[in-house]
Amino acid sequence: MEKYIKYIILSVAIIFIAINSLFTVKQSEQAIVLQFGELVKVIKEPGLHFKLPFINNVDYFDKRLLNVMDEERELIAKDQKRVIISAYAKYKIIDPLKFYQTVRGQSALQSRLNNILNSSLRQVIGDEPLAALLTDRRSIIMHEIQERVNKEAKKFGVDTIDVRILRADLPVENSAAIYKRMQSDREKEAKTFRAQGEEEAQIIMSRSDKEKVIIIAEANKKSSILRGQGDAEATKIYADAFKMDSQFYNFYRSLEAYRNSFKDKDTSIYLSSEDGFMQLFNK
Repeated sequence: MEKYIKYIILSVAIIFIAINSLFTVKQSEQAIVLQFGELVKVIKEPGLHFKLPFINNVDYFDKRLLNVMDEERELIAKDQKRVIISAYAKYKIIDPLKFYQTVRGQSALQSRLNNILNSSLRQVIGDEPLAALLTDRRSIIMHEIQERVNKEAKKFGVDTIDVRILRADLPVENSAAIYKRMQSDREKEAKTFRAQGEEEAQIIMSRSDKEKVIIIAEANKKSSILRGQGDAEATKIYADAFKMDSQFYNFYRSLEAYRNSFKDKDTSIYLSSEDGFMQLFNK
């Protein structure tokens, strides 16, 4: 019975030692094996690995692309204009041993990278005018910030893949001042357009008045010519008629004169019977 107990104890011990000798590295992980604080090996390949039980210990580190977010900060550009910036950086742990020796964990790295990112933003944006952030030069600025961050991050065994500005806004008081200036500029531009329109309207009205005077003058000229031609034609007709039969013409003209004179029933005419106008009545 004691013999079986020994076998059982030995088997349990072997299993316990085997369990403490094996460890697994996941696809998204990398690990370092340490012995009394000294590096034994770096493991970047996933799978099942061995270590000395109770002597070696294993620390795991993420192998994926990680993010660090910087909170909103107010920065001053080269032209002394203030801007509120929030940014982020993407990084990977490329040297787990250096990472372990310098910062040990991601929480400490986050704090370090935040400080580095903030310092780089202040230095680069402080050398650029605010307008540069709104042009194609923004990509050049971001590349320079990334290089600065990456240079410092490599000291922790980290490679910075990308740095981006999430938000770039003006402070509230600056936005109000810019809005007022934009409004003033638009009003000034509107007044200019309105003055130009009124000037153009005056030119068009003057041109139309001039054309109207010319058209009326030409029409009066033509009407005077036509009226003169008509009067001349009428005079000629009257003259020809008078020549054909002067007595009948005088008789017709007298009848026309009577009709026009007595057309109004309320008209009273007092003439002498010897008057020439009454000669037809005398006859």
